[in-house]
Amino acid sequence: MRRVVRAVSSVLIVVGVLLLADVAATLLWQEPVSGIYARVQQKRLADRLAAIEQVPVTPVERKVLKRLPAGAPRLGFAARSLLRHAEEGAPVGRLMVRKIGLDDVVVEGTGTGDLRRGPGHYPDTPLPGARGTVAVAGHRTTYGAPFRRLDQLGRGDRIEMVMPYGRFTYTVERTRIVPPTATWVTDRAAQDRLVLTACHPLYSAAQRIVVFARLSSSSARGATA
Repeated sequence: MRRVVRAVSSVLIVVGVLLLADVAATLLWQEPVSGIYARVQQKRLADRLAAIEQVPVTPVERKVLKRLPAGAPRLGFAARSLLRHAEEGAPVGRLMVRKIGLDDVVVEGTGTGDLRRGPGHYPDTPLPGARGTVAVAGHRTTYGAPFRRLDQLGRGDRIEMVMPYGRFTYTVERTRIVPPTATWVTDRAAQDRLVLTACHPLYSAAQRIVVFARLSSSSARGATA
């Protein structure tokens, strides 16, 4: 009987230590189990994105691109074309912010399942290259926590989005803390811009942190070049 009690006690101690370790990892970095899931999904998304980048444009799209002048018109056409064909949860591009160590594949959609795989593009906003406000949401404590350090971005910091058709650089202008109902953050502005959104503060969904960045440069890739 005593052996059984000791064995049960040992198991409970081990479980307790593991739970404490999980809590510590979550507080200091991110929730580890969902983080592993996100890393696996990101690898798969990266492979799919690489495959998408190799798919040639259709004959009709090629004819349209030839008639368009180089630069913004071609990028806009390519952005609208990709958005029309992107299925929910599919990879659309890569988001990179060197200052906070962010380099993740962005998926189409901001549903629960989408954000478990990586940062998600708001479907009602354009993709980079098209006019308007590009909006991307992400987690801060679970599923890879891509936006955990979003609050460390400040004026002048660079954000890059690499799409199958072009590379876009944005410069941070400001950060705002807003209520979850502040849908105006994705409204079209006087200039093309990018907004990154996440829950705030950490471990709470009471508010949203929003980073506003203006488009500072763009260049074409592939058939749009």
